[in-house]
Amino acid sequence: MSSSFLRGSYWLGGVAVLVLVSVLPASAQDLPEVRKVAEALSRAVTFFHGQVAVGGGYVWRYSGDLQLREGEGVTDGTQVIWVQPPGTPTVGQAFLEAYAATQDARYLQAARDAAAALLSGQMHSGGWYYSIELDPGKRQEYAYRDLPQRSVSRWYEATTLDDDTTQAAVRFLMRYDELTGFRDERVHEAVGYALASLLAAQYPNGAWPVNWITYPSPADPAEFPVLAASYPPEWPRRWPKTFAGCYVLNDDLIADMVQTMLQAWDTYGDQRYFDSACRAGGFLLLAQMPEPQPAWAQQYNRQMHPEWARKFEPPAVVSHESMGAMETLLLLYRRTGDRKYLEPIPRALAYLRASLLPDGRIARFYELQTNRPLYFTRDYQLTYEANDLPTHYSFILQPSLDRVEAEYQAVAAARPDQLWPLPAPPAPSAAEVARVIAALDERGAWVEPGPTMDAHDLKPPSGVIQSQTFVENVSLLCRYLRSAY
Repeated sequence: MSSSFLRGSYWLGGVAVLVLVSVLPASAQDLPEVRKVAEALSRAVTFFHGQVAVGGGYVWRYSGDLQLREGEGVTDGTQVIWVQPPGTPTVGQAFLEAYAATQDARYLQAARDAAAALLSGQMHSGGWYYSIELDPGKRQEYAYRDLPQRSVSRWYEATTLDDDTTQAAVRFLMRYDELTGFRDERVHEAVGYALASLLAAQYPNGAWPVNWITYPSPADPAEFPVLAASYPPEWPRRWPKTFAGCYVLNDDLIADMVQTMLQAWDTYGDQRYFDSACRAGGFLLLAQMPEPQPAWAQQYNRQMHPEWARKFEPPAVVSHESMGAMETLLLLYRRTGDRKYLEPIPRALAYLRASLLPDGRIARFYELQTNRPLYFTRDYQLTYEANDLPTHYSFILQPSLDRVEAEYQAVAAARPDQLWPLPAPPAPSAAEVARVIAALDERGAWVEPGPTMDAHDLKPPSGVIQSQTFVENVSLLCRYLRSAY
């Protein structure tokens, strides 16, 4: 259904707010919600971009009165912004979704500001760290690409792939690059630099490290042989106080990298990115443990043995990352049609179903070969008992096996022309849209009374504004608008 747009304004709290009003065919104009949805989207983005942003960037949570800010740590009174989702790249993607749904240039400007904030924090090593310091007086602590190379703390030079940090930044900047016709030279060059770094950091077996300090050089295959996963003859029961893992699945690192490289291939048509995603799939095939536990570990050493990471992440077969590995293999099958990516899934599903706890949940860690669930006490002693768990980490999970198996069955039976692209998600209902709009306050903010600000360890009397809630609600409004047009 074709449509065009008229620009207008209305008054909110004494401020003229520009809104986008759709000029729709008669059938769509009969929907009274459309104008209201467009106005709500405008109010929400205007508030978030105009009053919440610091230097174009964002953190995770804010008190309702905007006096407190936090990412994974407290950021009150600073110019620190967060890269790690749901920080600046995640909010930037929401702005791009609003722009794609409406073609309103204000939303593209908000995304442009977020992109500029990210560019100021790209490391010499190619990617991004969890957060960015925008204060010029403090930036000397960091090794940004627009500053001369210098001797600085190794910690602050690191590109990290943990928690989708660098990957999220790259995906947002690629989407911005595409929507602006590749005309923003700074963004286009930064994306190319980051992607080149990611390609160089990939190991010969297709895996990646969790971070690197300087711009990477390709690893020597003689030092990093391509091997299939196996069980070590023994493993230390106490944390050795080092992270010895080379090849990391933890926190869905491989899954995030595959999505990033496939998006890069879709955006730029460079075969290297497609090949990189496929090599990562090859690593997942190699990393599946042999019987009796045909699933995956969080991290592996150069011998492809499961290895310790942090003091609460032992060598083990794991449930969460195994489910993510299967979802990634299904995605690769959709994109390639190569059935080798389907072959490991039935065995892994059967093993994980057999490992469910009596209450239907699943432990995160299972002891190598014995398959006994592993836990930790609050003072981080390894144990088989789940009665004294630390509270900061999910040692017992709700499994997503039914969803993964349903996807496997659907994909395995699909015709080649049904594999890709995926169908668009369904439009939200009018009731869902009405609920989201009603929750906006007079400023255009979604304030939640219940959440705790974790880094501050308090519930602000003014409530909490969460970046994740903003992103989800903007996406819902945009999907509704697209369905109406």
